Parts: sequence; structure tokens; C-alpha cells
Amino acid sequence: MIPLTRLNGSPIYLNSDLIKYAEASPDTMLTLVHGEKMVVRESCDELLQRMTDYRIRILSAVAQSLPHALELHNATTAAAAQAAINHLAEEQKEKIIPDPAPVHRRRPQQF
Repeated sequence: MIPLTRLNGSPIYLNSDLIKYAEASPDTMLTLVHGEKMVVRESCDELLQRMTDYRIRILSAVAQSLPHALELHNATTAAAAQAAINHLAEEQKEKIIPDPAPVHRRRPQQF
């Protein structure tokens, strides 16, 4: 989310993925994907810079949190790639807790 300022001076944080387009006429008018319009104090250039900075921060965090994907990508053989996939699958299985409730079984029908 990016910080913006409404015309009345109140701060607002907006999900930049919701911005369909921005136009300067002379105030910056944002049109959101669901049709809502919003006027902010920031210029279009400043808005674009904030959106770019936000995406850089998000993509940087994602890149740092994917060491397993990098190991898989850097695998030199099919066997190494398969071993990495198996390791990830085992980690996911450990996180799943089985349901202790008994399974309902249907009685066979009598004819």
C-alpha cells in the first residue's frame, strides 16, 4: 500500500494494484478498478515513484524469501531437481495435521 494525501489533508493508504489510471487535471484524479474516483494532492510523477518504490520493496522481499525455489532453479541435474521437489513436499506434509474425527461410513442397503 502506498501513502497518499486527500485534498482535505487527511492521509490515506491505497492498494496501488487498485489504480486503473491517474490523470492530472490539474489535481491528480485516480480512477480505481471498481470505478471509484479519488483526488489526491500528490502529482502523477510522485504517485508513479511511490508505486515503483512499493513494488521494488515487495519483489525484493519475495526474492529473499524463496531460497528453496532458487535451489530448485540452480539444480544442475534432473535428479537434484527431483530431490529438491521431494524435500519441499515432505516439508508440506509435516505441516498438515490429520483430522481425528472418525470417517462416516455408509451402511449397505438391504433389498
